Amino acid sequence: MPSEKILAAKQQRVEELVSELKGATTYVFVATRGLTVAQDTEMRSELRKAGVKFEVIKNTVLRRVFAELGFEGLDEVFEGPTAVGYSDDIIAPAKVLAKFSEDFEPMEIKGGIIDGKVATIAEIVALSKVPDPTTLQTQVAYSLLFPFTKLAMLVKAVAEKKQEEGGEAAPVAAPAAETAAVEAPAEAPAEEAAPAETPAE
Repeated sequence: MPSEKILAAKQQRVEELVSELKGATTYVFVATRGLTVAQDTEMRSELRKAGVKFEVIKNTVLRRVFAELGFEGLDEVFEGPTAVGYSDDIIAPAKVLAKFSEDFEPMEIKGGIIDGKVATIAEIVALSKVPDPTTLQTQVAYSLLFPFTKLAMLVKAVAEKKQEEGGEAAPVAAPAAETAAVEAPAEAPAEEAAPAETPAE
């Protein structure tokens, strides 16, 4: 039976982890047994760059920590060696760890928690495919602006077409004006003939 000192140390460790992990939005649980030192170093470097914290924690401690955080249904996840990647960024832990689980054969995703709900492996993988916030914002902005861009292009095309049609119609109108100019002098003599009748009266 563990001594009171050991039990107190374990309880302190649990309390520390509860305090540290409770602010995260996404937790991803993985098995990393079999990774080489170089692979583990590369993965941890990428996790740090993405702002994701990563720890290998004993399952007995994990069970107590997540029980205190209010999560159930993780007993099967906490079997065998388990590490957890977590962050207040909802996408980052899934994106980085899913990538390395594909690149490094010994590594596998065991499950996770997304925005307060226990998630399956498939849900973690699906989350990893979502674009990062910057890319997502760009895509959303483009989708919002696209109708206006399309409208502007349409208006421009119509204006150019009308301009082209107007340019072709101008030569047709010009001869009509010239015809009117030629006919005008022919009518003038008829008007000048009227005064000539006055002396005859």
